[in-house]
Amino acid sequence: MDLEQKLVILADSAKYDVACTSSGTVRSGKDGMLGNSVGGAGICHAFSADGRCISLLKVLMTNVCCYDCSYCTNRLSNDRPRAAFTPEELAELTIQFYRRNYIEGLFLSSAVLVSPDYTMERMIRCLELLRGKYRFNGYIHAKTIPGADPELVRQMGFLADRLSVNIELPSEASLKMLAPDKTKAGILRPMKQIAAGSEQSRKELALYRGAPRFAPAGQSTQMIVGASPETDYHILHLTEGLYKKFGLKRVFYSAYLPVVEDQRLPALNTRPPLLREHRLYQADWLLRFYDFSAAELLDEQNQNFNPYLDPKCNWAIHHFELFPVDVNRAPLEMLLRVPGIGPKSARRIRNARRMASLGLEELRRMGVVLKRAQYFITCRGFSGALNARREEVARTLIDPQAFSVGVQQLSLFDTPSNALPGEQPGALAAPAVHRLIDEGVQPALAAQTVKEEAVQWLANAM
Repeated sequence: MDLEQKLVILADSAKYDVACTSSGTVRSGKDGMLGNSVGGAGICHAFSADGRCISLLKVLMTNVCCYDCSYCTNRLSNDRPRAAFTPEELAELTIQFYRRNYIEGLFLSSAVLVSPDYTMERMIRCLELLRGKYRFNGYIHAKTIPGADPELVRQMGFLADRLSVNIELPSEASLKMLAPDKTKAGILRPMKQIAAGSEQSRKELALYRGAPRFAPAGQSTQMIVGASPETDYHILHLTEGLYKKFGLKRVFYSAYLPVVEDQRLPALNTRPPLLREHRLYQADWLLRFYDFSAAELLDEQNQNFNPYLDPKCNWAIHHFELFPVDVNRAPLEMLLRVPGIGPKSARRIRNARRMASLGLEELRRMGVVLKRAQYFITCRGFSGALNARREEVARTLIDPQAFSVGVQQLSLFDTPSNALPGEQPGALAAPAVHRLIDEGVQPALAAQTVKEEAVQWLANAM
């Protein structure tokens, strides 16, 4: 098998791994070295075999796996083309792509070939060639293999900018059922080691600027959503714990794609839970930048996110007695809880109101989304929110994309919502619209019909 065939197979096998951002590292260019990785560059694209413009080569070392995880397209029992790079082949390929200006860095993962230690040794050898022989100074994100020797994890940490260990499934029970070769302890052990190594590296750098850097961009992880029965409540509390205990930079969520048939998994003809993935990303943002806690967003009585409102709007509607707030007086933590006000605009408000009283026009210039914020604030010359009614506000805040019937490319922050009225949060709505269209209803009327059902669902839920 030639190198091009291997690349097609292994780049395709890597497409289900979404944890590929690179913010948070500074690796400036040096004389005689290739590439650089500047903090904030946002390298987050991936190589695709169809020639689309990319900036990050995203590939597996091999898709030959000795594990048989039920949800994985590369599992041992799945009949699919297999390939494996040698460390020399992948290092040479990466450098050639960089010299042709195809990429700016490398995202390297792998199936488990022979054993975790054997696989990690091959990945480390590839990174050693890039950093040593080719003097490549660009961004590298490497996936560590759970169960590998701690010394191998340590070696990889000094070669890569970011490390990650995929937690895969939200509970140990689901791991035992769907991935019996993996254990919770085996996954958390390298996470703890990476967190400790990063902390030790920061202390050494504070004393000696030339000390080697251990995973300077930190670590991340990924969870599959929808392959196992855990609720959003369970997933969000796990996410909060990972951020607090291991100092993760990101937790990525991947809507389960039914790519292999297994009686323990959702049927192949089910749609991926894209709305649920989107809501989790929104909630994750609230945890990291808006000072929300998981307990504020979900509880034992409401264990899944509202399909029609984003988590922040949903929180505000259910705590409507706290609003409206006066933007000229409210503390920062309360400003952050107003729909339409983000961290930057909240800090701008806090700084600007020391000089003068703020009105709607000033808020608009600061980046406040008044389309949402107007129902929750008062300011100079505006007190309309004092007469707002919760039910009417909830109706106006319903996500308009929840009823879209068009086809569009999915992205992290613009995922079409697909909630099905009448069912529990997290179900799909687009099928309800399409079902009406199939029955001869015009698309616009079908979307409106389902939206009216959504309004009724909201009214019953409040």
